[in-house]
Amino acid sequence: MPVAPSWDSVWINLSAATMVAGDEPYGAIPDAAVGIEAGKIAFVGPRSALPAAPNAVAREVHDGQGGWLTPGLIDCHTHLVYAGNRAAEFELRAKGASYEDIARSGGGILSTVRATRAASEDQLLAEALPRLDDLLAEGVTTIEIKSGYGLETQSELRMLRVIRRLAEERPVDVRSTFLAAHAVPPEYAGDADGYVERVCNDMLPTAAEAGLVDAVDAFCESIGFSASQTRRVFQTARSLGLPVKLHAEQLSNQHGASLVAAFNGLSADHLEWLDPAGARAMAEAGVVAVLLPGAFYCLHEEHQPPVDLLRRYAVGIAVATDCNPGTAPVTSLLLMLNMACTLFRLTPEEALAGVTRQAARALGLADRGELRPGQKADMALWAIGHPAELAYAVGANPCRAAIRAGIIRRRHPHAFLPPR
Repeated sequence: MPVAPSWDSVWINLSAATMVAGDEPYGAIPDAAVGIEAGKIAFVGPRSALPAAPNAVAREVHDGQGGWLTPGLIDCHTHLVYAGNRAAEFELRAKGASYEDIARSGGGILSTVRATRAASEDQLLAEALPRLDDLLAEGVTTIEIKSGYGLETQSELRMLRVIRRLAEERPVDVRSTFLAAHAVPPEYAGDADGYVERVCNDMLPTAAEAGLVDAVDAFCESIGFSASQTRRVFQTARSLGLPVKLHAEQLSNQHGASLVAAFNGLSADHLEWLDPAGARAMAEAGVVAVLLPGAFYCLHEEHQPPVDLLRRYAVGIAVATDCNPGTAPVTSLLLMLNMACTLFRLTPEEALAGVTRQAARALGLADRGELRPGQKADMALWAIGHPAELAYAVGANPCRAAIRAGIIRRRHPHAFLPPR
């Protein structure tokens, strides 16, 4: 007679939205069981398919109390580490100033650069932790954080060290992205080419040698860096063995999507002005489209990213907060699900895939984003009656537990209430 497995734990009395692509919406399994062993998923399926009683197959049995289990959420595009805020610019935009007007007058990114350069490492950490905590409370288990508010070697390194420290302070996996090609600093005003040379010859190699970089990004835009300058940054990243991603086609079509595809990049982000050639290039290279509805909303944009075009070319669509002090002071990934549906007309299933399976792809992570055997046991438990509720309710947080590598790392402070 076969011996029953002996897992570390098993979750029962729940439904599972596995987010594995297939015929079943959300990859849903009603009355599911999920077995965990050594931090990975060992079993996912109907509870009736367990080889023995729950307490016979696992050393610990967790009761989901009728909720839904999903993969842990992944916020794949943030600028979470910075000092100060830009509420004054928010007020200027409300009075009619454009993002470009503010940036060209010395505000925008450069105002955050001044505050960030003046902040100590501990201060940056202290300001970032509450923002991170807001996201973790909503079931986020993996987050990407960019540098790019230092724009000189030591300030960029300080940001990158803080990004690494956040993973030591909180139960979350953090991916660090080097974004020194975010804006031209004041000391290089009028000499963007000279600054790009500094990025490529000094800043990026130094950060990579220190082990602080997981990927390289740039802002390819009329108020940022040209395609040729971005290409230079990408060539340096390639020489260092680092993957690339890109802020592309946010305010105009600079053909950045095609550029990042030429380098087999992980993602192209924003994409409001994406054209068919760019979408085709992304599809052929497997580049994920990361949509950022928070920035679209905060900037009062009207030109929507071409979601139907992305669907036509079967480009994977991820969704993220773009948490930053100027254009998306957002610390709710669940709100982004709602905005992705209401502003960009994603379906709730597409939106949830965008913060699980597709977000993992946008970070080059093949070991998470779905509930299936072999995947890292990063999960979230929700007091909902259907997965669509995660995108439906504005301002609600039905997360009842966040599980990282099979261990419950965070419980919601309120008592679990089964869905009505």
